[in-house]
Amino acid sequence: MQYVYRAVFEPDPDGGVLVTFPDIPGAITHGADRADAIASAREALGLALRGMIAEGGVLPPSREDQTGLVEIAVDPATALKLAVIEAFAASGLSKSELARRLGRQETEARRILDLDHPTKLALIEAALAVLGREIVVSVRDAA
Repeated sequence: MQYVYRAVFEPDPDGGVLVTFPDIPGAITHGADRADAIASAREALGLALRGMIAEGGVLPPSREDQTGLVEIAVDPATALKLAVIEAFAASGLSKSELARRLGRQETEARRILDLDHPTKLALIEAALAVLGREIVVSVRDAA
């Protein structure tokens, strides 16, 4: 699961740079210049993906055949929470079963699956392991 989507950067008629995501129609933002637009795009993308999950939706895959577009990644904390939530949804487990497998209370499992509740990396890693996933870190040049 990679939370990287391609964005269209184009001049905004009102000035600055307009950013849209073909795969995420609700993610539209603007920046005063390219650097500001990239920062705004990361935030807009994260918020749009969070909103899709909160509404019970499934995140669309990012199409790889879109040449000439700019790859934008959500922030790492959001990406990890989205990964846990998607893995949990695919697992068919209940929250109480996830908690049992983690050796935690069900309230803590609920917090792990809450996009608005911060969760420490070690606990996210443990939850992903229980769900048959692992975190792989990648570092790349900035857009």
